[in-house]
Amino acid sequence: MAQKRDYYEVLGVDKNATEDQIKKAYRTIAIKYHPDRNPGNKEAEEKFKEAAEAYDVLHDPQKRQQYDQFGFNAPGSGGFDPFGGTSMNMDDIFSMFGDIFGGRAGFSGFGGGGSRGRQQHRGSDLRLKVKLSLEEIAHGVTKKFKVRKDITCSHCHGTGAEAGSTSEQCPTCHGSGVITHTTQSIFGMMQTQGVCPTCGGEGTVIKNKCKHCGGTGVEKGEEVVEIKIPAGVAEGMVVNIPGKGNAGRHKGINGDIQVYIEEEENNTYIRDGNDLIYNLLLDFPTAALGGDIEIPTIEGTRLKVKMEPGTQPGKTLRLRGKGLPAVKGYGRGNGDMVVNISVYVPKTLTREEKEAIERFRHSDNFKGDADTKRSIFQRFKNYFS
Repeated sequence: MAQKRDYYEVLGVDKNATEDQIKKAYRTIAIKYHPDRNPGNKEAEEKFKEAAEAYDVLHDPQKRQQYDQFGFNAPGSGGFDPFGGTSMNMDDIFSMFGDIFGGRAGFSGFGGGGSRGRQQHRGSDLRLKVKLSLEEIAHGVTKKFKVRKDITCSHCHGTGAEAGSTSEQCPTCHGSGVITHTTQSIFGMMQTQGVCPTCGGEGTVIKNKCKHCGGTGVEKGEEVVEIKIPAGVAEGMVVNIPGKGNAGRHKGINGDIQVYIEEEENNTYIRDGNDLIYNLLLDFPTAALGGDIEIPTIEGTRLKVKMEPGTQPGKTLRLRGKGLPAVKGYGRGNGDMVVNISVYVPKTLTREEKEAIERFRHSDNFKGDADTKRSIFQRFKNYFS
């Protein structure tokens, strides 16, 4: 699955680009990949929508500020989300063109004769939730789902017509796919355009509709969808699967599947961003005398670490690169593992153990020096401050 690209990269501008530079960059890309210039080219259409999504965010000062600070995980971002697509459809994208190209939105400069003509229907998006273990998040995982959704009609193969039936020009819009309303206002006569209610923007109507799907070209069905979740995702992120949602009417564009990520609770580690926190319970002899211990890693291996003699409770170790990976394209490398050390004091002792410890009761080494006491006091003070 192609990963969502950085918006600045999509438009080919740097992060200090002005609003005019962003607008100019978007206009260039939009002209190049406009559907009217690339009929039937799915790749060009995706690049066209990708550029529109990037512009929608970067030309809005508030959205841009949130994106610069939080990336795709910006709270309340509306038009964009982590690893998701855009909530805009093609109509939303064309409505932005009034700002970019001038004149009526999306209709100038592409040989459309003042109209986009027939509309291609897009299927609706589907939403799924997937709960992942920390191990799955660390390595990435592929999940399979049986999804109930709209699929292309098996009887008419998406045309919406019975075999041998033909289509005729829509009598309402005369094939344009749009209708014009003229109203009187204080500024004079105003004209607005909308999708034709008779043909739904297609410009044609079917004489003999398919009896299986009622002329829609879609029917209810199931599909097994394979979804690849990249490593490093987090609770609340959304992975967008293009083209796997509901089928569009009359051989239209399929919607997407938006996969919402949830995390299972882990009994070994606490996650802090891409860092992992591990609480190590050290036995007293090793804390006092030092020695080698083994710490489990998220990869499933055990890492040997040397404890220095006199290791104190509350000490932390940072193991570089032993945390979770950054999501590909949105960061680099791995986080760290932070090891918090506690020292275990047994609740019950044998007579021999008590006698051995009793011999050290009055030793100054076992009472703690002034520096150690000050260190413990400072940690206690910081905890409650």
